[in-house]
Amino acid sequence: MPVTVVVGTQWGDEGKAKIIDLLAGTHSHVVRYQGGHNAGHTVVVGAERYALQLVPSGVLYSHVTPVIGNGVVVDLPTLFAEIDTLEQRGVSCAGLRVSTLAHLIFPWHQRHDAISEALRGESKLGTTLKGIGPAYADKVKRIGVRAGEVRDRERFLTMVKERATQENAVFASLGEPLLDVDDIVKRYDEYAERLTPHLCDSVNMLHDALAKGGAILLEGAQATFLDIDHGTYPYVTSSNPTAGGACAGSGFGPRDITRVVGIAKAYTTRVGAGPFPTELHGDLADRVVDIGREFGTVTGRRRRPGWLDVVMLRHAVRVNSLTDIALTKLDVLDDFDTVRVCTGYRLNGKPLDGFPDDAEVLARVECVYHDVPGWKRELRGCRSESDLPRQVLTLLSLVEQHTGVPVSVVGVGPERDDVVVRGGAK
Repeated sequence: MPVTVVVGTQWGDEGKAKIIDLLAGTHSHVVRYQGGHNAGHTVVVGAERYALQLVPSGVLYSHVTPVIGNGVVVDLPTLFAEIDTLEQRGVSCAGLRVSTLAHLIFPWHQRHDAISEALRGESKLGTTLKGIGPAYADKVKRIGVRAGEVRDRERFLTMVKERATQENAVFASLGEPLLDVDDIVKRYDEYAERLTPHLCDSVNMLHDALAKGGAILLEGAQATFLDIDHGTYPYVTSSNPTAGGACAGSGFGPRDITRVVGIAKAYTTRVGAGPFPTELHGDLADRVVDIGREFGTVTGRRRRPGWLDVVMLRHAVRVNSLTDIALTKLDVLDDFDTVRVCTGYRLNGKPLDGFPDDAEVLARVECVYHDVPGWKRELRGCRSESDLPRQVLTLLSLVEQHTGVPVSVVGVGPERDDVVVRGGAK
């Protein structure tokens, strides 16, 4: 049975949760493989809207085991607040599993995040200040604390106290307020008790499930161009959202993966600073933001909008070995007279081969556009390819021509059923 990876192909916010929710129905396990609570996944089911941060999107299916994998950094206050909210709305989280190998976020990580961002001055990255980067940094420095440590409560609390005390020495040297070590130890003792029933050896559990005929869906947060290695550095996240990161963050090997679905919006957005070749400004930008409700699920920040960029998509196909693409939120463009697609870059008047490996170069490219006439009708009622207007089919064909992979799913509205599945892809 398959292991499928779902990955964002742009700068995040592509509507991954909707596609994961669509695919989860035929999977036994849905696994978050990287990132932290800076991710926001929104699923709309009828009149209900679920905004998820750490809990995998598959939690909305009773037959799915949701798993927070070893590659995630976990903020326990956020996790338990999210569980409580879901439980209050009738969504059981009893089956949620958290990898013993996942690293934990602590208050000193958020403090370091804020200090680091403040020191950048006008060169701020636009981090969410949730401690994600510092937690990954501690993991790499080998001073992090893993979730599995809570199984030995006394040892866990000793580690927390020692780390908090060490960080206070750093904050004192910087003239920063000190952490209340006793309060942190007390709170994390309570969190540890609550976390323990959810812990599991996720790597062996998932391999055993696969061997018994299960189907596993690996869910990334953020997206390809926020990847710490392959994104528009330094305007990136602190982990590997790409398909390669799915292996490291779940414990599956490359040969276990049978499908890699890339999620792309029919336009592009990004949050925070960084180059953005197709970025829109003025009334047209406001129109996309208003219709598409382009505000961060976690932060509420306004996203920067732009036209679809298939140069980016081509690169995402290469970096992730995409098997197919799900193109979302086409309905946002229903009333546009013209839909533009960037099909190439020029630099100093000369065509560029491929996506630049330098953010400074990317900031200076000129886009080559292909204009597609608008379809000027509501797509939300479409449920089969034959329902789609000719102009939409032209757009899909253009994407396939430039990326070399099929568009298997088309998003035509906000709800979980507002999709067109092409070629039996589901």
